[in-house]
Amino acid sequence: MITIRPSSERGSANFGWLDTRHSFSFSNYYDPRYMGFGPLRVINEDKISPSQGFGTHGHRDMEIVTYVLKGALEHKDSLGNGSIIRPGDVQRMSAGTGIMHSEFNASETDPVHLLQIWLLPATSGIEPGYEQIYIAPADKQGHLRLIGSQDGRDGSVTIHQDVSLYSAVLGDGDQVSHTLAEGRVAWLQVAQGSLELNGQTLTAGDGAAIQDLQDLTLASTAPETELLLFDMVA
Repeated sequence: MITIRPSSERGSANFGWLDTRHSFSFSNYYDPRYMGFGPLRVINEDKISPSQGFGTHGHRDMEIVTYVLKGALEHKDSLGNGSIIRPGDVQRMSAGTGIMHSEFNASETDPVHLLQIWLLPATSGIEPGYEQIYIAPADKQGHLRLIGSQDGRDGSVTIHQDVSLYSAVLGDGDQVSHTLAEGRVAWLQVAQGSLELNGQTLTAGDGAAIQDLQDLTLASTAPETELLLFDMVA
């Protein structure tokens, strides 16, 4: 079964410096139908104005993945990490027993466009941690590239949950397939472009919850389609 979460129906807020969309209930947006899916708890699409951002704040017991689509995001945290996250980078922060961090647009002139993803960890109270990798564009062009996993295989970031996170960039007419093991679920998020998922059309910002289905076919219908696919424990 495929249940599409249309982009236009997501929660939204605009604070001037931040234009954000929420696939699941978050902050002041609450919808009991959309509290998460499997261990996936948050997918926020954020556009942050130049030199603006989130001041220092705390998290606990959450796996936070940041995926920048355009621009550059500056990260600092209480573990002493400081980095710039750009398109192609994948950042994972494990909040665990507690972490403080800040996120700001690293540019004084250009906005930054990103997806921030929260997943519930398999075990609470783990030691906080941080990891960032770079995936070259060619590594996800025309096929699904693993970018996050429970065991950190194939050079992916380590996510402390039974999830395999894939990214792909597809040209018009490109097609990829994926098979879910029995009993697993998936979430598809279209970051840009458009595609058909087993014949159903999704466009930028749309998501899809997938369950009781094993064989997935994703066919791009735009010159450039970028997507994230979460293969997860139910």
